[in-house]
Amino acid sequence: MPMTLALYRDDFYLSTVEATVVDVGEDGAITLDQTCFYATSGGQPGDVGFLERTDGSRINIVETRHGETKATILHRPAEGAPRPAIGEVVVAHIDWPRRYRLMRMHTACHLLSVVCPYPITGAAVGEEESRVDFDMSETIDRDAVTSDLMRLVNKNHPVTLRWITDAELAANPDIVKSKNVRPPMGLGRVSLVVIGEDAAVDSQPCGGTHVSETQEVGAIHIARIEKKGKENRRFRLRFGVPDTAG
Repeated sequence: MPMTLALYRDDFYLSTVEATVVDVGEDGAITLDQTCFYATSGGQPGDVGFLERTDGSRINIVETRHGETKATILHRPAEGAPRPAIGEVVVAHIDWPRRYRLMRMHTACHLLSVVCPYPITGAAVGEEESRVDFDMSETIDRDAVTSDLMRLVNKNHPVTLRWITDAELAANPDIVKSKNVRPPMGLGRVSLVVIGEDAAVDSQPCGGTHVSETQEVGAIHIARIEKKGKENRRFRLRFGVPDTAG
């Protein structure tokens, strides 16, 4: 399948880009030569949005996923959407408000892994609520966790991206916090999301999108902590403060 240059890997704030259609699958999925659309991976949903054609009409995109390999990104159009021609030039627009909420949430999940330094057994990033599962048996106070989270948010630590090779990651497996999710390897390099100056707060492999400083996360709190087994706790994060959020 044709390869796609994933521009979001180097610029999380890129919301629109001109691209050329290089393939249209039998199911209608569109492959572009480059894209700012994030493809579903690592617990973060793929972007939605639209492709703008030269006549001003739109092809609404309802799902973005990888193809047979992570080198290809497929944009699935809405049912009944027009089919573009191979070679056609379009302008890709992501649903930015939705993406930005996911970026804020994803960064919040990383901060939670700092506050709760236990192995991660699962995670899912959502627009309104996210969850992170930890391999832990300890009882922990959710209000205390919220306070620690907001302390990190309000200190406004920088969030940056650093690249290492697959070989460097293989030589340093302890930097991987997740027990069940493999880091985004296979393209020759792996992105590390670094929080704080000189990684003073955190550094871990992640292929998702993030805000540039922790203050952008905004108010966040632990809505619930659920016991999912003898040694598994599920933390649910929501935007807002506990006494005003649902």
